[in-house]
Amino acid sequence: MSNVPALFDHALLAARRSRALAQPVAFADAGFLRQSALFDLTERLDAVNRSFAHSLDVDAPDRALAEALLATGKVEKVSVGTGFAGADIDRPQDETGLPLGDSKDRSGRYDLITSVLSLQFANDLPGVLIQFRRALKADGLFLGAVFGGDTLVELREVLLEAESEVLGGAAPRVLPFGEVRDMGALLQRAGFALPVADIDTLVVRYGNPLRLLSDLRAMGATNILKSGARRPLRRDVLLRAMALYKERFSEADGKVPATFQIVSLSGWAPHESQQKPLQPGSAKTRLADALGVAETPAGEKTGQ
Repeated sequence: MSNVPALFDHALLAARRSRALAQPVAFADAGFLRQSALFDLTERLDAVNRSFAHSLDVDAPDRALAEALLATGKVEKVSVGTGFAGADIDRPQDETGLPLGDSKDRSGRYDLITSVLSLQFANDLPGVLIQFRRALKADGLFLGAVFGGDTLVELREVLLEAESEVLGGAAPRVLPFGEVRDMGALLQRAGFALPVADIDTLVVRYGNPLRLLSDLRAMGATNILKSGARRPLRRDVLLRAMALYKERFSEADGKVPATFQIVSLSGWAPHESQQKPLQPGSAKTRLADALGVAETPAGEKTGQ
């Protein structure tokens, strides 16, 4: 097991997801962010010129992505893992309930691993990505999506200020989200070849900030930080936060924005067939020749 401190209460995450899934209409209405991420992931998969025999979708609340992967015609079989929303676990698990890649017969099992808007709940994200890479066959592909650093920046600001103002101190109420440059570095650190991290910013406009909170509850995406999840948000703090939200962020038509950043991740399990960068000094053509200009030795000024 990892010695990384547990930031997130995964049992609470499972309970809140179960409550959200029990209201399928509200869950579907509030699921526009996940639907956008699912669509983007399948488009990225469609651009890959190969097929995948066995895929694992980690920490999926339902089979939406599994069905979308099968519909592409590029994936033959999709297993759906319990992942972080399983009871009291902090590493992704597949359908057998065993941690990924912990034994030789499970290493290199999958051709494709996917995860959409769940990796931000990992207590040990570097360790999770290493597990993914080990669980992939050589030249297997990982595709994921996580929330980026500016997600819910408006809500984070007003909750901290309101709680500090009313109570003289504040507990974190919004999850910390990683920066895109850090995500790319983690993929490389985990041993993925050709790592890519791209970011897309979406701004959703609400008539009232309380509607944003309603959507977050319907998604099962409310606070699961162990430092703050057990301390209920007082009504007077909430009302002050909503007032600050309107005062600070209202637009000309009275609506308020909510920022969401989605970081798309991809990386390959290393294989000898993959493209590799040239070694320094191995170029056979000078840059000056390629550009059609005269080469100027270092230390000399042009035009003399």
